[in-house]
Parts: sequence; structure tokens; C-alpha cells
Amino acid sequence: MDYWQIETVPTDSSGKLVEPGVNGGMIRKQDPQQRATNYVLVESVDEYAEKIEDNGGRIIVPKQEVPGICYFAIALDPEGNQFGILETKR
Repeated sequence: MDYWQIETVPTDSSGKLVEPGVNGGMIRKQDPQQRATNYVLVESVDEYAEKIEDNGGRIIVPKQEVPGICYFAIALDPEGNQFGILETKR
């Protein structure tokens, strides 16, 4: 898969930013209808998935693991906007 990592600031050994900034990545669209999904770094995917649902959102892709790297889930906010949450492995 075509994937590009983007870093605007350095990170520590666990992948957390060491100063304010935005890091992330981009992947080539798999389908013309695919839309961009922004991810938010969280301490716990499980905890934040529960908060999303408690506040009217919906988890559409449950917690999954990228082996050795992170856990993530994809959600919809109450207005139907898609976003992801990501927890780095410690």
C-alpha cells in the first residue's frame, strides 16, 4: 500500500509529540469515493470509544491493532462526520 508518514515535530520513543505540532500520514485512496479521515491521538482507544458513544457518536470500525505500532478505531460524530482515534503502543 502507498503510505507516507508526515512529521512536523519530533516524537519520543513512544511516538508522542515532544513539542506542539501535527504529525500523521497519508495513504493513496483505495476507492474514488473514499474520503479523508483525520485521527486524534488518545491515551486509550477503549476509553475514548466509550466517551464517543456516551456523547451521541458511533463507532463504525471497532478497535483494531496495527501490530507493534498502535490501536485505532473509526467513529462518526452525531452529525455523521467520520474521524479516527489512535493509541500508540507503549
